[in-house]
Amino acid sequence: MDRNPSPPPLSRDGDEEEEAAGGDCIGSTVYSKHWLFGVLSGLIQIVSPENSKSSSDDEEQQMELDEEMENEICRVWDMSMDEDVALFLQEFNAPDIFMGVLAKSKCPRLREICVGILGNMACFQEICVSISSDKNLGQVLLYCLCDSDPPTLLETSRLLLTCLSQTEVAIVWVERIREHPAIYDSICFIMSSSTNVDLLVKVGEVVDKLFDLDEKLILEWIRNGAVQPLDQPQEDSEQQPVFRIVPCVLEAAKQVRSENPEGLDVYMHILQLLTTVDEGIQAIVQCPDTGKDTWNLLFDLVCHEFCQSDDPPIILQEQKTVLASVFSVLSAIYASQAEQEYLKTGKDLPLIDSLIRVLQNMKHCQKKPENSAESNTEETKKSDLTQDDFHLKILKDISCEFLSNIFQVLTKETVAQGLKEGQLSKQKCSCAFENLLPLYNPVVEDFLKILREVDKTFAGNLEESFPSLKVQT
Repeated sequence: MDRNPSPPPLSRDGDEEEEAAGGDCIGSTVYSKHWLFGVLSGLIQIVSPENSKSSSDDEEQQMELDEEMENEICRVWDMSMDEDVALFLQEFNAPDIFMGVLAKSKCPRLREICVGILGNMACFQEICVSISSDKNLGQVLLYCLCDSDPPTLLETSRLLLTCLSQTEVAIVWVERIREHPAIYDSICFIMSSSTNVDLLVKVGEVVDKLFDLDEKLILEWIRNGAVQPLDQPQEDSEQQPVFRIVPCVLEAAKQVRSENPEGLDVYMHILQLLTTVDEGIQAIVQCPDTGKDTWNLLFDLVCHEFCQSDDPPIILQEQKTVLASVFSVLSAIYASQAEQEYLKTGKDLPLIDSLIRVLQNMKHCQKKPENSAESNTEETKKSDLTQDDFHLKILKDISCEFLSNIFQVLTKETVAQGLKEGQLSKQKCSCAFENLLPLYNPVVEDFLKILREVDKTFAGNLEESFPSLKVQT
């Protein structure tokens, strides 16, 4: 199948017809209006009342798309990435035709293509506003999120993400989704059961955008998972599973972890957004299994996958956003005072080692090039550098807060072990102090008190490097 086609051929019946065909072009393209009319008319015929009254013998045929029609509608799909074509489709009321197809057709491939064309059209602001203002089309598109066909779900998610990224219409879609509780179940079902990585990443991006736009939606989706149908008959209990948002997000994160680093970044950010509200933290830590699963996954990421000792320091530039999310969630769990075994299993030292390594690498990443005059003249590079510095600062702030939380609960036994095993070497402690001071001065002082009890000489050497601490003690 030709998915990157040449323009539909123009008439070849004579020179006069070819000249006349110039007026048949869509905008500044060489695509034919009449050819496009023909394809759209064919779509109308597919969902016309006469064709929809087929017998049960024809139902299986309705699931398949004629090869010629598929090739032609795929051409339209590709063409719709052109703004002139998209505007022409809008003028011809193509969205209404596609809405009819989505409402009536049982053919998964045809539904996928129609949503895909709408997704391309929505990339242009004027059309996105028009599509979003159509309540009926909005209802039909949200219903597509309950589809069982992964390609259709993928295109629907792409369309929703495009609309949610347009500030003029984003709130319209947020409100629609809040008004349809079934969307929560559909999205949770996808996250918890799909093995399609592309679909999981795109659905994750939709959830991430929704949570970023609306804190009320975060709270509603957390509470949805907490609602237990107490009056539901026992025999019906398996018919309607109760999805909880955190386990679903974790399952999706595990699925995309090895195949799509960007997707993992998305799901870690979703967890971070959940912890921005108290109910989100409780949704993680109140259920022992959920808390343990969350902690173990994130602990494994920071201690065995991200920013390892044999990685070049510059790797931090690639991992800075996902590390910020992971450390933020771990810190929230750690500071929640949850009395759980998974927080009492000697994981403080590996976390300290990972946090300090991140801070050490950060120092390397923040070094400016010696010959920076040339790059400063280029606005693009300058803005990119500023954005990188911004994300690194966020990571530094989160890392320092988490490190201070851990330092506050260290015992003499743990400090002694850290000195023996090297997680609390002079170089690493110096790095920690450089970053923690002066904001976390009381935490550093308390840590030094424990350090003196364990190894007075070692503590004295550190104090020599930090005169302000020596003066105060």
